Amino acid sequence: MLATLSAGINRSLRYITRMNSLNIPAAAKLDFLSLGALVHRLDPGIIPFRKARNFDIHVSGGEYNVAANLSDCFGLKTGVATAMVKYPIGELIQAKVREAGVTPFYKWFDHDGVRGPNMATVYSDRGQGVRAPVVFYNRANEAGAMLEAGDFDWAAIMAGGVKWFHSGGIFAALSETTSDVIIEGMKAAKAQGAINSFDLNYRAKLWASAGGEAKGVQVIKKIVSHVDALVGNEEDLQKGLGIKGPDVAAGKSKLDPEAFFKLIDLVIEQHPHIKMVATTLREVHSTNRHDWAAVLWLDGKRYVSPTMQLDVVDRIGGGDGFAAGLFYGLIAGKSPEEALRLGWAHGALLTTFPGDVTVAKLDEVESLAKGGSARVQR
Repeated sequence: MLATLSAGINRSLRYITRMNSLNIPAAAKLDFLSLGALVHRLDPGIIPFRKARNFDIHVSGGEYNVAANLSDCFGLKTGVATAMVKYPIGELIQAKVREAGVTPFYKWFDHDGVRGPNMATVYSDRGQGVRAPVVFYNRANEAGAMLEAGDFDWAAIMAGGVKWFHSGGIFAALSETTSDVIIEGMKAAKAQGAINSFDLNYRAKLWASAGGEAKGVQVIKKIVSHVDALVGNEEDLQKGLGIKGPDVAAGKSKLDPEAFFKLIDLVIEQHPHIKMVATTLREVHSTNRHDWAAVLWLDGKRYVSPTMQLDVVDRIGGGDGFAAGLFYGLIAGKSPEEALRLGWAHGALLTTFPGDVTVAKLDEVESLAKGGSARVQR
């Protein structure tokens, strides 16, 4: 009888007593593991590339950014599984991963000295005022697109456990094989009891070169069958999952959460295993002035953040910043309201820095989440 009681206690202690309904393991070697392609982004600031004479280099990746934010700002133990090329650009990227405190699990590729394989390049200028930001890519012969099932030893990577596994639609769109890697990783994570999340991050340019919109829906639906938590805006949900959303009245604010919640209802009808859906809501008045809010659907309950006005320096990475703050709150056992506010606050702060990865500190995020202001700190 004592043995039976002890076993029951041990099973119950596997999960933290939480203020949210996700069953996240209480202890694991890794709090968070992401899977995706690393890139380097060339940023000439407000100058368009055709007139640029210099630029900053930011290391990025939709999936990696979340792991880097969770490590650097929130102090979690995070990792990234990704492709890495043995050449100077690869060395530059590796240094930034180390600086962020993220544990790398690399599939190595040799560079031929001429054509690759390569670490992808993203080009972007930030725009200014009435001039919108511009983003374009060079993902030719990209090592990340060459990843396939069997490239990662998930048993070794997840030895000691993982609480949360994350990937996204950008990586899924890179090639015929990357979605198989995502599903393989999610199956291994689920065997550990981890939460699987997926940021739809629908990119029409990427899917156009990967078989088109119909192919994207087919691939993403297959992945989503293994997912507990979705991140994505209305366009992501509609185009990524092939769901026709409710009609929105002309002149209706993009900050109105009701249309998004109606769309979630349609998503859950098709995918009843999904426990969580979240997104940011953004009304863009100009490149540098946005209204910003966020919403969370968790096990049938709806949560909405306050709305704030943002003076934006660089909008790229704001959504990943939101996801990181939200995931941190949930992993830390915060209530859904607190977790949503942490995501909302961290995403907002991230838009005030150049680059894709956070420069914020946890106390700054917590202060803003609780209603802090930009008054001078003395």
